[in-house]
Order: sequence, then structure tokens, then C-alpha cells
Amino acid sequence: MRVVVLSDTHSPRRWQRCPAAVVEHLEAADLILHAGDVCTVDVLEHLSNWAPVHAVLGNNDLSEVAEWGAPETLELDLGGLRVGMIHDSGPATGRVARMRRRFPTADLVVFGHSHIPLDQTEHGLRIFNPGSPTDRRRQPHGTLGLLDIREGGLVTARLVPLP
Repeated sequence: MRVVVLSDTHSPRRWQRCPAAVVEHLEAADLILHAGDVCTVDVLEHLSNWAPVHAVLGNNDLSEVAEWGAPETLELDLGGLRVGMIHDSGPATGRVARMRRRFPTADLVVFGHSHIPLDQTEHGLRIFNPGSPTDRRRQPHGTLGLLDIREGGLVTARLVPLP
């Protein structure tokens, strides 16, 4: 299963349309995860043209995103890989332990909010922030994440810089 992971697209201020560099990855996606701050539901509807979408609410999301079905947190079983999702994971200090308490059975926790890409494993838990494809802030590039899931496990997780 090939999963594209996005966060912090901030429509319509930063995401007027899906960037071509993102579309290249969406064309091969089996599933799309969005870790919040979509802001408007049209982004989720547009993404669903490529693959099923699971999203969580971000602090900038309009009520229509919740009405679409995005909860504050989400737990998924992706072919045997247990994934937790939340927008804001809190401060960097103590993050892995905090996410372990919040998602005690998760193998992977996907989050956003900071716009800072991160892939970290500690104490048997992998945490993954794809950054933002459209609002890079102080990062050199916009980014997204790619997950390759096979036979109940995470084969690869990559942070992909976008032009």
C-alpha cells in the first residue's frame, strides 16, 4: 500500500490548487492521510479524486472539515500497521512519550502543525510529520511524506522535498 501523507495545506491562502509536484505522488497513491489544517473541505474532496482520504482536524480548519468527517484524533489499521493521527502533538520535548500515551497501541503516529518535517523512532514508536507542501515557513522546501506498507509493516517512510 502506497500512502501519501500531507499536512498544513492551508487552503485557500496557500493551496489555491494542488501543486503539480504533489499530483505526481497522488497518481500512485492507494491512500491519502492529511494531518490537519486543510482549512476548507474542497481540498479533501479534490484529494479524493486520487485515493481514499483520512484526515484529522487542525486548529485552522473550518467546521465544514469536521462535517466532512475529520475527527480531532484518528486510529487506523492499515493492513496490520496501527496508525494514530493528530494535528498538534505538542512541544518537541517529551513528544514520543506523550504520543505513546495518547496512542498506546500505535506503530506509527502521523501529525502536523509545526510545518517542520520529522521522522523519528524512539522506544518502539515512529512519529512522522510530513511538513507542508505549500507553506514551508523556515524550511528550505515544501514537503510531503510517502509510506510504503506491506504485510502488516512499514517498509519505508520518506520525507520528500518538493520543488
